[in-house]
Amino acid sequence: MVRWVSLYDADTCFVDLSQSLSQEASTLGEHMKAAFGLSWKEVLSEKQVLEGNIEPGNPALLVISLSALRSLELLRGLRPLTGECHAAKLFSKHMKVEDQVAFLKNRVNIASGTPSRIKKLIDVEALGLSRLAVIVLDMHADVKGYSLFTLPQIRDEFWDLYKSYFHPRLLQGDLRICLYGPVPGTSEATEETNDN
Repeated sequence: MVRWVSLYDADTCFVDLSQSLSQEASTLGEHMKAAFGLSWKEVLSEKQVLEGNIEPGNPALLVISLSALRSLELLRGLRPLTGECHAAKLFSKHMKVEDQVAFLKNRVNIASGTPSRIKKLIDVEALGLSRLAVIVLDMHADVKGYSLFTLPQIRDEFWDLYKSYFHPRLLQGDLRICLYGPVPGTSEATEETNDN
């Protein structure tokens, strides 16, 4: 388990996921509807920028994953929520920073990307965090067994992003984290418990 978990009240800083739904990319939208409760449609689906309430380029939901391909896979799971207001794709594969900056001048409810590109867009003040309520950390491992927390360069970029922008908001209680997918080490622990 990641060390910073013990620093916070797990009841308030972590999103509880439904045990009745799998944690596949295709069910991410259903999990996020539950996480946002009755306000999910207003917060995650509406397109209008509301002066003074909703600034452009400030998502309510941010999904952070290992790669562009995995980000796209997770965005497909969120597609039922993004029909009216398209999600922002925040990764470098086939996307220039300038194009992403231009896209972020609109209302953005949901964004998905990789740590380095997300940090770059925050640093250039194109991606805002004022509405950010939930961060989904994709725990899925790729075909080589690497995940967001185990591939050295990506892991370091994530922790730099986390410490710079998310940690203070988590401490203030303004942000919740969702660990999505199999958390490394939990399946072995469950198997050991079941064997005993």
